[in-house]
Amino acid sequence: MPPSEFDLIARYFARPTPQAVLGPGDDCALLAPSPGMALAITTDMLVAGVHFLPDTDPQQLGWKTLAVNLSDLAAMGAKPRWVLLAGSLPEANEAWIAAFADGLFACAKRYGVDLVGGDTTRGPLNLCLTALGEVPTGRALRRDGAQVGDDLWVSGQPGLAALGLAHLQGKTQLPAMLAGRCIAALQQPVPRVELGLALQSKALAHAAIDVSDGLLGDLGHILERSGLAAEVFANQLPSLPPEADPALARQCQLSGGDDYELVFTAAAKNRLELIELAAQIDLPLWRFGRMIAGTAGALTLLDENGQPLPINRTGFDHFD
Repeated sequence: MPPSEFDLIARYFARPTPQAVLGPGDDCALLAPSPGMALAITTDMLVAGVHFLPDTDPQQLGWKTLAVNLSDLAAMGAKPRWVLLAGSLPEANEAWIAAFADGLFACAKRYGVDLVGGDTTRGPLNLCLTALGEVPTGRALRRDGAQVGDDLWVSGQPGLAALGLAHLQGKTQLPAMLAGRCIAALQQPVPRVELGLALQSKALAHAAIDVSDGLLGDLGHILERSGLAAEVFANQLPSLPPEADPALARQCQLSGGDDYELVFTAAAKNRLELIELAAQIDLPLWRFGRMIAGTAGALTLLDENGQPLPINRTGFDHFD
């Protein structure tokens, strides 16, 4: 007799929840936010064939399902606390479910998160996770806080995940070492929680967003919400992998999705402290542009001579 829905939950997803008043097993979880904290809540859906390839390793998918939500909390400067997982599965494949749970809980352990509830049903493979975090009241990093004259910064190496996807889809052929690095960036992204918490607690940033749909496209959300424009200096972005096709690598860097790096704006006076922070947390930070007055959402990409470059695409859109 195959396991029931409740058997699967009890066997693979019922783990201790020390941060919750009441965890899985009742109609609702009971949570107690810390005094002086606002709740930051986000949800993301991952659909097979849209957000991940159907043959993605389930352990890596478990990690990614949680990591992409923690990235949203990181962008707000929030500390991750709790998550709820809902999903539809085409079948009760226990080997697949066990591997998925291993990946999910590995990420949860890394970032101190409790899984406090959720739901499962039969259907096309679809995973939806809701994450809750805490941030001191009035201190969240928001998209609408950028100021004229702010520097633009981005963490890590945006574009690697999109290059990895292009390789897996046969659109390019990367050397083995670079392919492994890019596929790892795609399938096991690292949410920049430590960076987000530092930016918030040290008051180093005015606005932030995580790069899920493309560097320029997600930057555009900050511009629109803050009512400002921006100049981006292409030569100040991270160096492109020399083994990759330059045009494709640049396209992936500017408009590729699934990076889960942080883009943030900060006052010029904070440059030295941000350089020191990058060394402390062992994460490259790149200053690649500036916020300027102008039409809300207007973005200019400039070459090393200050001349405008064409922008063919800014990011991914599910309905484009």
